Amino acid sequence: MAREHVDSRPQHKQIAAELRALILSGDMPPGSKFPSVRDLMSRFAVVNQTIQRALKILKDEQLVVGKAGAGVFVRGTTQQIINPASYMPPAQGDAPYSWITEAAKRQQVGTSEILDVTEVEPPVQVAEVLGLASGETAVLRYRLMLLDDEPAELVRSYYPADIARGTALAHRRRIKGGSPTLLAEMGYQPAAAVDRVSVRIPTPEEVRLLELPEDVPVLRTFRVVSTDNGRPIEVSVMAKAGHLYELQYQLPIH
Repeated sequence: MAREHVDSRPQHKQIAAELRALILSGDMPPGSKFPSVRDLMSRFAVVNQTIQRALKILKDEQLVVGKAGAGVFVRGTTQQIINPASYMPPAQGDAPYSWITEAAKRQQVGTSEILDVTEVEPPVQVAEVLGLASGETAVLRYRLMLLDDEPAELVRSYYPADIARGTALAHRRRIKGGSPTLLAEMGYQPAAAVDRVSVRIPTPEEVRLLELPEDVPVLRTFRVVSTDNGRPIEVSVMAKAGHLYELQYQLPIH
């Protein structure tokens, strides 16, 4: 039998959580009108102020929008579906980086801002994957990815120093076609990628740069890209708002 556990969150946060689940499941579809405040007060047996505080949370999360004199509506788009596999292959011909081309398929403008490019001693998880001893370094490219000028994802990509040092990977400028294209041109053809996805509370820096509202978790993806002989050539740690994006993976079944 399940153990008894009490939800200790304030009522308005519990109500926002229930309504959020209905929005993200599609039971309150994009463009649909919310029940009136009076109906929500009756449904949850709370006062007006509690409902208003719950709605403010959902507005801050960009899940609903209030229209003067008309009520509250679910936004036209809620969670966006991101297919990570589409960002991994090198760009074809003179095509731009896949962040740009994939955004265009969704009628969005994809851009990026390079926050830093430097040689660092990477986090322990990254160092272990790259086979680095204590004190050894990797080249870091730290970027903020944007969709329609809105912050969407923070990406820290690490490259073995013996591969990246002295190349465009180590310079603070955009790479034509993105890093998969450059690595392929350098003879390090990306052949396989492994993602580990988790959810956690954002750091203060993530809240600031991704412009996150209160209490929104981030989706953290730890990605290792390897060549066909199994050498890791890129390790990326990505963070995006958990309430705005879904990751979609297509897995072969043998």
